[in-house]
Amino acid sequence: MDLALLRTFVTVHRAGSFTRAAALLGLSQPAVTSQIRTLERQLGRPLFLRQARGVTPTTIGDELAHKAAPHLDALVEIAESGIEEDSSLRTLHLAGPPEFTAERALPALTELTGEDGRSFALRVSFGTAEEALEGLAAGHHDLAISTVRPRGTLLSATTLCDEEHVLVAAPSWAERIGSGAVRHAGASVLERVPVIEVHESLPFVSRYWASVFDSRPVTPGTVIVPDLRAVLACAAAGAGLAVLPRYLCAAALERREVITLHEPAVPPLRTYFLVVRTGTLAMPPIARAYERLQQAATGWC
Repeated sequence: MDLALLRTFVTVHRAGSFTRAAALLGLSQPAVTSQIRTLERQLGRPLFLRQARGVTPTTIGDELAHKAAPHLDALVEIAESGIEEDSSLRTLHLAGPPEFTAERALPALTELTGEDGRSFALRVSFGTAEEALEGLAAGHHDLAISTVRPRGTLLSATTLCDEEHVLVAAPSWAERIGSGAVRHAGASVLERVPVIEVHESLPFVSRYWASVFDSRPVTPGTVIVPDLRAVLACAAAGAGLAVLPRYLCAAALERREVITLHEPAVPPLRTYFLVVRTGTLAMPPIARAYERLQQAATGWC
């Protein structure tokens, strides 16, 4: 049996789509379709059921994938290690949201880029969850940090950590609003406070309002800047209120550059997932980075 046909088959099985498999393999969709048909003729059995949005493996297809995939992954690992230098240096490509990746992931990973004989070079891309997952599926990244859990079998996700969101503003705004005013009167006392956000749709503020106040914010964004660190800086400067991850503003809270306007009994949380392409954890550099991030995350909660 041709190993190239098996490789194409396993990729289609994981991707759930001829189109996505073709992108991962660098082939045209007709070429992938032709290879699968050739393999099905050799086996005398159908391997996939064609559907409107991709393919579903047959029982025979699932059995073949479970038998073949581990061995193909092992061959890929051998090929990867064979082209590396004696120091086992490899470039690891990571994608994730800019603030969390910069503040959390990178400090945890940079210690693995040292000269210990098992190091790797690191390349980082910032973007939305959708962009990170699409790039990972297409083979542009090795690891992705996402606030969205991917569907299908091509990508495998593990919960990394939860982040708590807090409602903050400069002390001058807290004095105007009054101590405990939000607790007693709810969101209505905040209607005239300017809002600082990362997007016109007010994603952080809207999520907080829905979770804590069971309502929608009525004040439009006054300052829109696409980076949470800049949102924090604007809040500390007195531009208005903001909803931020606690880890990002913890130091500013300690210095009282900003203070919390409300402490709900159940604070809103957002979950981060660590995502890889299924099967790639057999590759040592990816496995080391994956394990290191999971270890570091135990101290982030």
